[in-house]
Amino acid sequence: MTYTPYHVEGAGRKGRFLVTCDHATNTVPPDLGGSLGLPEADMARHIAYDVGALGVARALAEGLDAPLVWADFSRLVIDPNRGEDDPTLLMRLYDGSVIPRNRDAGHAERERRLEAYHRPYHAAIERTIGGREDVAIVSVHSFTRQLRGRPTRPWHIGILHAWDRRLSDPLIARLDAEPDLTVGRNHPYPGHLPGDAIDRHALRHGRNNTLIEVRNDLIETEQAQAHWGQRLAPPIAAALDEVPD
Repeated sequence: MTYTPYHVEGAGRKGRFLVTCDHATNTVPPDLGGSLGLPEADMARHIAYDVGALGVARALAEGLDAPLVWADFSRLVIDPNRGEDDPTLLMRLYDGSVIPRNRDAGHAERERRLEAYHRPYHAAIERTIGGREDVAIVSVHSFTRQLRGRPTRPWHIGILHAWDRRLSDPLIARLDAEPDLTVGRNHPYPGHLPGDAIDRHALRHGRNNTLIEVRNDLIETEQAQAHWGQRLAPPIAAALDEVPD
């Protein structure tokens, strides 16, 4: 089977959204030998991919009648949620783990990985959008409850945004109203990195957007992932209804 660095599901769906999942898998492509030199235990951690995020994204995309575009390479290969000039695009050390195959990767290897994986993924997003300015982009991620040596993160879900808060503000208000949820605004991460995927496909084009982070201990099973995707679809759709034309 030929390796492809991205996948598009539900391309024929005609809803108002596009769902993306940048860190969907821990795949290391065949031309890298299928390994970055890390132990399997590290490749199963959040440093390699967003655990559970793909299952949430699939259920959410179905609930929103939206196409889903997801990257099929580990963030440690090259990070599709970083701009091409971001210094963290190709990580050599992440949460205490050295990535052996990245340690000596120079400019030429960085460019090769951009061309082989990163750029095709973003081109697939652009093709799926098809130039539509009325598409709202929802990017699905997950976060770990605790990074090494840092305080426990209390949020069940984080809603991340930059200066364009048109979709995120009503979504946060709806999620805050749910008594069993602790929601972080721009937690556990800041809501904007110049050149990141939301910047590239939404902010620069005036498209409504939001980035969702679900705590990964809540989405460890397929059933839990489906539950969260189904739960998030109605408030996201309702939030978009509140955005002025």
